[in-house]
Amino acid sequence: YGVRVEKELIVLGLETSCDETAAAIVRLRHEDGVLSGPGEILANIVLSQIELHEPYGGVVPEIAARAHIEHMDRLVAEALQAAQLSLADCDAIAATSGPGLIGGVLVGLTTGRALALAAGKPFIGVNHLEGHALTVRLTQAVGFPYLLLLVSGGHCQLLGVDGLGRYEEMGRTRDDAVGEAFDKAAKLMSLGYPGGPEIERWAQKGDGDAYRLPRPLLNDATSGMDFSFSGLKTALRQQADKLAPLSDKHVADLAASFQAAIIDCLSDRTRLAMQAFRAQRGTSDTLPLVVAGGVAANQALRDALSEAAETQGYRLCVPPIGLCTDNAAMIAWAGAERLAADKIDPHAVQARPRWPLSEMPA
Repeated sequence: YGVRVEKELIVLGLETSCDETAAAIVRLRHEDGVLSGPGEILANIVLSQIELHEPYGGVVPEIAARAHIEHMDRLVAEALQAAQLSLADCDAIAATSGPGLIGGVLVGLTTGRALALAAGKPFIGVNHLEGHALTVRLTQAVGFPYLLLLVSGGHCQLLGVDGLGRYEEMGRTRDDAVGEAFDKAAKLMSLGYPGGPEIERWAQKGDGDAYRLPRPLLNDATSGMDFSFSGLKTALRQQADKLAPLSDKHVADLAASFQAAIIDCLSDRTRLAMQAFRAQRGTSDTLPLVVAGGVAANQALRDALSEAAETQGYRLCVPPIGLCTDNAAMIAWAGAERLAADKIDPHAVQARPRWPLSEMPA
């Protein structure tokens, strides 16, 4: 880790970028004055809004923001109580400041700044994507550099991670993110919300070779390491229309075939990125392949990427499933890493609906 710190750091983190209201407290430890990972989660409270949004088949921004306002203060109190700490015991307050649904982001950002001001503590505005990118360092002693596949409901990208704030975009989706594609596919087949877990559950009962769905951009030399899923989603709808009305067997096979196509696309692009990342770094050492974001909870994807990583001389590193989806522990940890590295610029903190990691200052 290499960053010198005088003492352990305790950070309270808040997350409100989408449909989870969350508060957490983490401790960043040190050995002989040097930052030492992994970290320690002292409290991690997550309130899901799935039941509020399920009737609509997706997140309704206004409903999400109102729920954040209603529950945020209580969750902060619960996190402090669970950690047996007071606000005065925290070294800093961190909150997601983007990207995300702007109404929700403003709730967490405003709450965090108010708490920091009242307690006389530093405030750190955290990029939600950096929270995902660094989570593996909270749970495992993973050092820089590493290759990151970030896959969630709103994001699908491959990034080279060389240090805190040092992110090189290598590939991204040209249309839908993977989680978004799963949600739309589940809705098309009248499955539950959120779609990713439902597709995975039904796929376990189906045959992934039942329907040969397209693998967009595979073997396309002009596409680099980019992804595309809109054509796959269209092909799924056309196949479902041909089979209508859908039986449980149809749904299981469609889910399995759709998931298999998604995994093939992700594995292929990631394989190319692993080759390019190794060539750029000029090393034959085993490198970490980190997979983060809500879709990283998919076990079939983990298995496929583990196999791909092994063939390329990488080791797969994935956070625990509970820390793949949105949570405040990752925000607190990103805040702690930034605090330790003295990468704090309170004047630049603002709510941002869009904030690519590649545009962050080093």
